[in-house]
Amino acid sequence: MPRTSQHTRQILLWAWVSLLLGSLLWPLAAPGELLLRDMAVVDDPALSLSALGFGDLPSRNAPQDGVLALLGLPGLIPVSWVVRVLLVAAGLAGAWGAMQLGRAQFAATTVALYNPFVVERLLQGHWSLVLAAWLLPLVVALRAHPRAQIVAMWAASLTPTGAVIAGVVAVVTSRRRVLTSVFVLLAWLPWLVPALLSTPTSGGAQAFSVRAEAGVGTIGTVLGLGGIWNAGAVPASREAGFAVAGVVLFVVLLAGVRNCPPALLILGVVGLVAALGTWALPGFTSWLVTHVPGAGLFRDSQKLLMLAIPAYVSMAAGLNRPLQWAAVVLALLQVPDAPREVQALRPSSSNTAELAELAAGRDVLIVGAPTLVLRDDDLPVVDPRAKAVSLVESGELRVDGIITDPPSPRWTEAVDAWSHRDLDRLRELGVGVVIEGENVVETGAGPQRGWRFHLGLGLTVFWLLLPWGLVLIRRRQR
Repeated sequence: MPRTSQHTRQILLWAWVSLLLGSLLWPLAAPGELLLRDMAVVDDPALSLSALGFGDLPSRNAPQDGVLALLGLPGLIPVSWVVRVLLVAAGLAGAWGAMQLGRAQFAATTVALYNPFVVERLLQGHWSLVLAAWLLPLVVALRAHPRAQIVAMWAASLTPTGAVIAGVVAVVTSRRRVLTSVFVLLAWLPWLVPALLSTPTSGGAQAFSVRAEAGVGTIGTVLGLGGIWNAGAVPASREAGFAVAGVVLFVVLLAGVRNCPPALLILGVVGLVAALGTWALPGFTSWLVTHVPGAGLFRDSQKLLMLAIPAYVSMAAGLNRPLQWAAVVLALLQVPDAPREVQALRPSSSNTAELAELAAGRDVLIVGAPTLVLRDDDLPVVDPRAKAVSLVESGELRVDGIITDPPSPRWTEAVDAWSHRDLDRLRELGVGVVIEGENVVETGAGPQRGWRFHLGLGLTVFWLLLPWGLVLIRRRQR
């Protein structure tokens, strides 16, 4: 290809990538905090036990919440804008990675950035999971450069699920598996240590298993990378029959299977089978979640489909020209209404500054506070006060009227102590402030700064410094 034509192609390719990312992230250009379903990104998050993975609930957001809290300490940049930058950077980096996997670059970038998994997770508020999914092609593309690959894996490990998936992808593709494995395990520590020191979560696996979408059944939904458990996070087009395009896309992608490394094919099959297995065997999945520390990460079994994303992108990159454009069209047809649906991401305000000032770092019990609150447009969101202050969290979760997660023990004990106005017991539980309606009571307990806080803080800082470990290793080798 002449140099001029190649340059023009690259301009068009990056313009296409920008269009794809813009179509999914455009609401985030508006000012405000990011509040939607499981996403509660406030501008000044608290550096609390919960943020560091040692709170009342399982450490599903470590090191993410701790990192954001540390980045918010200087007060120079609102944390919600840090998240915006991270998402855009991950999308661009993932697109570049997809381009390196084969000649069909338009198909590869489209499949990597614009798929049902990404759209449904954005609508569920799982921004760091989307970040990890977008970085997976980059992890594969850097397989010949172990240190750079480790940095890509590290970036994806901001969330525990991303840490596991990106870690597995990195290890099976790396040319220096021992070095990569060591750094993968180190990147897991901020969530793995709290998980090992806490009680495994309850069951509820059936409520979170993959969900069939219209016209394709459960198997077809999984092949198209859809099937999130929450029907509220599913775009309308997926329930109008457009999920069929995902099944057709899967068949088209098989034409590029020769371009896909065997290790990625195996991972893809494992991801698809495992996601279907949790749906077919809910009893066994519930047992794993209940008895195996850390297994609760994949109670939400659609997450396992992330293992298939590198294979899908690699196969897309290997398509010939006619099929490449067919793949682009089919990928878009899977979720044609995504640009409209993501308007639910539009920022809003948590109005938590006054509460944070009152709390002054102390644990706060808000009597009668629900786990989920409603935005002005009646969309649910995890209570943002749990991010702005060190909140005593219930964590009770109901799915279709069924309690999948019972209230946390400390919350139950604190509510019982308050019902008896037992301030001594509240102090023992570490509760510094109790709020019931307009009534505010201070118990005399200060901020919790015991060994768990310092361990969590140390693990979070350690995670932030991990890339520098590669620099030290390289200097010693010289």
